[in-house]
Amino acid sequence: EDFQKVSIHTGTVLSSRLNEKARKPAYVLEVDFGSEIGVKTTSAQITDHYNLEDLVGKQILAVTNFPPLRVAGVKSEVLVLGAVQEDSVILLTTDKKVKNGTQIS
Repeated sequence: EDFQKVSIHTGTVLSSRLNEKARKPAYVLEVDFGSEIGVKTTSAQITDHYNLEDLVGKQILAVTNFPPLRVAGVKSEVLVLGAVQEDSVILLTTDKKVKNGTQIS
């Protein structure tokens, strides 16, 4: 029942930059979740496996209905999902491209 309250959608990274205020290395991402949700900003600790340039255009999964949090000076509006392995994160994504904003169930 609680799981059904979590809203997970697909989005495409529009831009990425280093979050210079973060204590642990992190990127600030702008992600397009389609017309209903819009473009959202987040800070993500994904620097171990991803370069800034490689992220732009990548489709990712994120929780879109958590309240925004301020993370190292950034208003983080979504929670990017990934598999945590030995203190690093591998992003979750779809096998094929889908429309931005597609709900994951």
